[in-house]
Amino acid sequence: MSTLFRATTVSALVLTTMFVGCARRPSLLSSATAPSGPAAAAPAPAKGDAAVAVVVEEREIIAERQAPATFVENANVKPIYFDFDRSDIRPEDARTLEADAAWLKANNVLLLVEGQCDERGTDEYNLALGDRRARVTMNYLAALGIATNRISMVSYGKERPVCTEHGEACWVLNRRAHIVVKPRG
Repeated sequence: MSTLFRATTVSALVLTTMFVGCARRPSLLSSATAPSGPAAAAPAPAKGDAAVAVVVEEREIIAERQAPATFVENANVKPIYFDFDRSDIRPEDARTLEADAAWLKANNVLLLVEGQCDERGTDEYNLALGDRRARVTMNYLAALGIATNRISMVSYGKERPVCTEHGEACWVLNRRAHIVVKPRG
């Protein structure tokens, strides 16, 4: 593809996105098609970096999607929690994921990792943070031997709180990666 054609296409997509906008929806990627390598670990694009945002949006459109409504909670798989504005797995939560992985290895299920945040921060920031939380959880489970073709992820940001009070005792419950499952079909 020529550089001029690429530049024209990216410019047209950026302008279209700016004028038309996008419907609000959670970011959902199947790990089978999720980007890997250095690009996957890159931070969310800056607000003014529209060309990168278009590439991310194209990846989301191309990615195979699992319907979140088809997954259910299972008492054998526990959520993990995160510190404020963080997406790194704490030692006690690593132990939780190890127990989750042991159960997941013994059961033939697909899983959906839901990244969630507390109410502080913008919608966009919390969607990106929820995505990082879901991704780090998915990567940790993969490192424990869970096949990545069984894992999908979604970021709900702050849209699905488990607690609606306005204080740290409640916010800590909303900063989580929640894992739901469904039978392999």
